[in-house]
Amino acid sequence: MTVLYVREQGAVIRKTGQQIRVTEGERDLYDIPLANLEQVIMMGAVQISTPAAVTLMNASVDVVFMSKYGKYRGRLMTNESRFADLRHKQLRLCDDSFKALSIAKQIVRGKINNQRVILQRRAKDDPRLHGSLDGMLAMLNGVEQADTLDQLRGYEGKAAAFYFGAFKTFFTPEWGFNGREYHPPPDPANALLSFTYTQLLRDVEAKIQLVGLDPYLGFFHALGYNRPGLALDIMEEFRPSIADSVVLNLVRGGQMNVADFEQTGQPDFPYRLGGRGIALLVHAYEKRMDEKVNHVLANGQTDYRRAIELQVRQIARVVRGESDTYDPLVMS
Repeated sequence: MTVLYVREQGAVIRKTGQQIRVTEGERDLYDIPLANLEQVIMMGAVQISTPAAVTLMNASVDVVFMSKYGKYRGRLMTNESRFADLRHKQLRLCDDSFKALSIAKQIVRGKINNQRVILQRRAKDDPRLHGSLDGMLAMLNGVEQADTLDQLRGYEGKAAAFYFGAFKTFFTPEWGFNGREYHPPPDPANALLSFTYTQLLRDVEAKIQLVGLDPYLGFFHALGYNRPGLALDIMEEFRPSIADSVVLNLVRGGQMNVADFEQTGQPDFPYRLGGRGIALLVHAYEKRMDEKVNHVLANGQTDYRRAIELQVRQIARVVRGESDTYDPLVMS
């Protein structure tokens, strides 16, 4: 299945028979069979015709609107009333503090495990990482002892501090990375992480919508205005395995450097990826999503995009009472 990124400013997406055609002025850019499409990402000043929009919605193709520089804007939505019963059960489960905490613990356990794998793969070449690994292991062991969500968030937050304290050793000084900051990202490294996490959150939310759960009703992340709690929950275990891995491969492999970023002069978003950087990241991200990973529900290997969907379906089974536990997808 194809994920179509339309980044050409002024491009128009149209329907022609069973094809989706993208044009820019008089020039044809893409012709893709509708049956091959899974997602259409529109970045910046890109238009879509009404027939194309209706056709894509009817075919359950996810249509996402983003800014030219990768900020998520929204997506086309169809009528979701058929999921009312599932979402009602989800809401009731969120209100069950014991069960919600049990799911949240598994989410945090998966995230910390996967963060430690990222560091362990590089620790043999850099003894500076050993202290962070020990600290994260202590936080991982403490997860089971948490009696409340606030305590659990404390363990997760301390583990993240250890992780990003070690993560900064992967960047040379010109990246200016001293730790994870995102409101706003103050340096190119944080801007790169934020862009990649936005990509991942978009794809996680798409799978939640597909399965029929409410992306705003989470178990670990608190309910808040315009805060997709469940999407952020499920995203946690995939941050290291997908997003952080993409960033490190680009930076450590020398494919991307600080010259790929623009200084905006705007305090609310001082750095952003330029056109070359966006193209590099999109390619690397999609390549990672196509990589295979072992998943018990797939009876073998599947790609990361399908693995995210299987994790969402696992949550749905817990919500419906068909399973008692949620098992995160842990890197090895």
